[in-house]
Amino acid sequence: MKNELKLTELLSSWEDTYKKGQLTLWIFLSLQEGTKYVDEIKDFVETKSNGTITCEEQSLYRALRKYELIEVLKHELRKGNKGPDRKYYYLTDLGSELFKKFVDRNINLFYSEEIKKLLKP
Repeated sequence: MKNELKLTELLSSWEDTYKKGQLTLWIFLSLQEGTKYVDEIKDFVETKSNGTITCEEQSLYRALRKYELIEVLKHELRKGNKGPDRKYYYLTDLGSELFKKFVDRNINLFYSEEIKKLLKP
């Protein structure tokens, strides 16, 4: 029982650290699928991560502003359902190339036979 509690605490701590570093990846993944507004990005992240990654709208807006400043994504205004126009975000060519290079260097290695064997308990 004591070990199970410790394991749960350690796992939660590791996942909290992991989640903070993964938001960029999840935002870029969502925009790979196509242009989205903030609620759609948030839904994508939470659904596709099976609820293990959640994000506040403020965190998303802050990240999206930062990515616009470094020109890896842009937005266009479109009519909202009701009320003001919505910002729909999309990857720029630079953003798409950055995502591709990141995946090549950091994600694809998990598909190597050696690493896949290590991931299976």
